[in-house]
Amino acid sequence: MPLNVVLVEPEIPQNTGNIARTCVLTGSRLHLVKPLGFSIDEKDVRRAGLDYWPLLDLTVYENLQEFLEKHKGKKFYLATTRANKYYHEVKYEDEAFLIFGKETTGLPQWLIDEYYEDCIRIPMHEKILWRSLNLSNSVAIIVYEALKQLGFPNMR
Repeated sequence: MPLNVVLVEPEIPQNTGNIARTCVLTGSRLHLVKPLGFSIDEKDVRRAGLDYWPLLDLTVYENLQEFLEKHKGKKFYLATTRANKYYHEVKYEDEAFLIFGKETTGLPQWLIDEYYEDCIRIPMHEKILWRSLNLSNSVAIIVYEALKQLGFPNMR
């Protein structure tokens, strides 16, 4: 069963294009939560996603409330530098939703507070913890860890 990658208010089209490509190649679904910092018709998004874009399983939501209402009761993992658990310390489930925030500010604090037990982080050098990895790199790291734990379903 596929994973679900959720981008909350992404701002950089090239990141979203790269993430779309990762989703296609891993059989994951991509969920985009508006407002977006670009149009998904922009050439930068399509260029980064190359010819994978037509193969993408994509859902777009008007806002975070719409997304949360539609997927109430599903398993969420929220990627944030403000988490205490590392991404490899949790047991991922089929159909899990891996939720990532916008490039400049991450996820809203109220969402982190509400789902704090499901927040995960990627370890980084202790001298620069106030920074974070590129969004598309973070998505790839966590998606592949989840897929590894699930036995790389439908992949070879």
